[in-house]
Amino acid sequence: MGTELHTLQPPAGARHRKKRIGRGPGSGNGKTAGRGSKGTRKRNTVAPGFEGGQLPIHRRVPKRGFVNIHRVEVHGVNVGRLDNLEDGTVVTPALLHQLGYVPKKATIIKVLADGELSKKLTIRVHRISGTARAKIEGAGGTIELIESAKPDA
Repeated sequence: MGTELHTLQPPAGARHRKKRIGRGPGSGNGKTAGRGSKGTRKRNTVAPGFEGGQLPIHRRVPKRGFVNIHRVEVHGVNVGRLDNLEDGTVVTPALLHQLGYVPKKATIIKVLADGELSKKLTIRVHRISGTARAKIEGAGGTIELIESAKPDA
């Protein structure tokens, strides 16, 4: 005969009833609802990161390094990636973002020289390397530098 769907049941002790707290003295968990009397655990206000009076980890671990608040983040795009665009395309930061080559937060975009370019493109970016400029102009393209949103520090 074997096991059939209507005879299936979990093993003994596998399922427990939900503990119903705060339902009167007869339940054994009324009044203070199993939390005891007084103290932090009763009041449910333990601060995140609080380690019971021990010096918390964010104060034990030393700070390391240096964060430059004047950092200018430049996103690079290689010439080889632009080779799959159609001849005569105007390459702008919006187009590069749309194609997924740079993130939306990219404020300064620089064209770099890795790869080869065989298409004639008009490129409007913030910066360009010398070798990339030579490759683009060698393929018959033009370069227009645009002003960045934030001036360099």
